[in-house]
Amino acid sequence: MAEPPASLSAQDEGSYVYLTIKDRIPQILTKAIDTLHRHKSEFFEKYGEKGMEAEKKAISLLSKLRNELQTDKPITPLVEKLADTDIWNQYLEHQQSLVSETDGKPRWFCSPWLFVECYAYRRIHEAVIQSPPIDDFDVFKESKQQTFFESQESIIGICTYLQELVKNIEDLDENHLKNEFFKLLQVNMIISGVYVFT
Repeated sequence: MAEPPASLSAQDEGSYVYLTIKDRIPQILTKAIDTLHRHKSEFFEKYGEKGMEAEKKAISLLSKLRNELQTDKPITPLVEKLADTDIWNQYLEHQQSLVSETDGKPRWFCSPWLFVECYAYRRIHEAVIQSPPIDDFDVFKESKQQTFFESQESIIGICTYLQELVKNIEDLDENHLKNEFFKLLQVNMIISGVYVFT
């Protein structure tokens, strides 16, 4: 049996993956930091000095994460104990066993891209939950709402299409079902692309 191909990583300069790690994720972190900073007065009004300190802590943790990424530091285990923490850290240990570098530590630009990108979002979440009392603040809420409202016409079109498909689904043969599935898969990829590049 043939070996599976190597995972995509940011080692290939100029590739989509390289640009994701080098530019897009740092930009996402910068936006998250900016969002926290813009809500500073809200945190103060709601929580007083504790809110201000929490905002500073979350920004500090996100700034540290951005620096780790941009300087290709080793990927570190998660520290905040949540239901998924052990799974993340076990996977990181698995990645360490695959690293051929002398220090044996997975790094941002050498590790599998999907892992690194998901890990970055998990670290953003960790930075916020480590900063009570603002630990339930969603740094992406505004951008999610904006994208949703800007996409309403497309969403209505897709829903209308799906309603018609559901009405007629029993009349479709296997080939038509397969074609419809692939159409929906393509729509999903396009929508994902919109979110990836915002």
